[in-house]
Amino acid sequence: MNGSTGTHDHEALLRRAARELREMRLRLEALERERSEPVAVVGMGCRFPGGADSPEAFWELLREGRDAITEVPPERWDAAALYDPDLSLPYSVNTRWGGFVEGIDGFDPEFFGVPRREAAAMDPQQRLVLEVAWEALERAGIAPDGLAGSLTGVFVGICGWDYASLMAEPPARGGTGIAASIAANRVSYALDLAGPSMVVDTACSSSLVAVDLACQSLRSRGCDLALAGGVNAVLSPWWVVSLSQAGMMASDGRCKTFDERADGYVRGEGCGIVVLKRLSDALRDGDEVLATIRGSAVRQDGRSNGLTAPSGPAQEGLLREALRRAGVAPGEVGYVEAHGTGTALGDAIEAGPLRRVLSEGRAPDSPCRVGSVKTNIGHLEAAAGIAGLIKAVLALRHEEVPPHLHLQRLSPKVELGDTLRIPTAPAPWPRGERPRYAGVSSFGFGGTLAHVVLEEGPLPAEATPEEQDARGEHVLPLSARSGPALRELAGRWAAALGEGVP
Repeated sequence: MNGSTGTHDHEALLRRAARELREMRLRLEALERERSEPVAVVGMGCRFPGGADSPEAFWELLREGRDAITEVPPERWDAAALYDPDLSLPYSVNTRWGGFVEGIDGFDPEFFGVPRREAAAMDPQQRLVLEVAWEALERAGIAPDGLAGSLTGVFVGICGWDYASLMAEPPARGGTGIAASIAANRVSYALDLAGPSMVVDTACSSSLVAVDLACQSLRSRGCDLALAGGVNAVLSPWWVVSLSQAGMMASDGRCKTFDERADGYVRGEGCGIVVLKRLSDALRDGDEVLATIRGSAVRQDGRSNGLTAPSGPAQEGLLREALRRAGVAPGEVGYVEAHGTGTALGDAIEAGPLRRVLSEGRAPDSPCRVGSVKTNIGHLEAAAGIAGLIKAVLALRHEEVPPHLHLQRLSPKVELGDTLRIPTAPAPWPRGERPRYAGVSSFGFGGTLAHVVLEEGPLPAEATPEEQDARGEHVLPLSARSGPALRELAGRWAAALGEGVP
């Protein structure tokens, strides 16, 4: 009797242990799925040089291979007075060029409920982030004013303080106008968001690091929706002076990435924001998925040849880690948006790890294309990474890699091998039986590196003939918070629809 009872107790313990092990395994599998779930890009907004004030305008600029660099506008500073090609004079610059956004001094404070007195003391970077975040949400089909109380996170890369340097004395309420942290906090405040809200400063990798943090927050359920990106404004000559004296500025004002003439970069300004969701949530909500972020990684150069000197081994480790997290084989990547500032040292060091890593398992007839948006719009510093990411998403969507500019003769220090190709004309990149993948790199001059791996989004669903017939004609309701704003909005819609204003 006792032996029989002992046997039954032992069997029950074994069954319970097996059940608990199964449950634990299922929980671990669910946790792993959450930690590695792709993140969907469901909306994008941008304000970049060359009139690229929307993703459509940005794509047109890229595909046409336009150079958006211009001479410094006179309202920014007197470029001629500071210009000295030999840098023989103190406080001189060797460049008169930059990538500038038109109307960066304009803002509609009433729209965002900002008092005019406070708006007058706001850094244009804060204004750009507010405007572009709102536009990105609308493009995602999300009503911004319907997010109150939601776990929506805001992650903004920012590293410039040109506006503060222009102030002779702090204006009234100037603290909130120039504090970097407020660039993200203003969005959260204006929309009454409850998710994490922060700025990131890792110099030129800031916005891509912000994207990585946003993905981590989504996967850990810290937020359910995320706005991520970066901003930069070129308002003062003092940073150009410093970079010129350090030998970092291109004398002709062009980023000649991978070219033998590469002699530095040109500064640019602008803002880019992407709207992110967990892929499962985006599919549940019926969102249009522009692309998915399969994985990302952030690393540091460590002790290289100098604080600002890049490290090839660190970049190689970064690429491998991002691909591992994405579950993507190196040979599957079809395009990489390089950091590509246009410095002889940096270009050569970046090309080496790309060639070594992406050659693994790659078919001989399937080279990976590589380019840099900096050849079009300059180096947007804190917003450089998000500009590259938006470019890569657009290339996936349009099934084409836009041309890389200013490449006349490849630098002898840059070795592409059979793995990498630099397109100097639009290159078709059609969908196939296997998904297409793109990588985006961004490196901070203090050594913080970031890389994001993107996968193509599904084809947009086409309306059936029955659905098209059922649509008929509709009234397009427009609203704004003032008469002039309403007229401007109507004019933009009329232009977009190819009709004249009534």
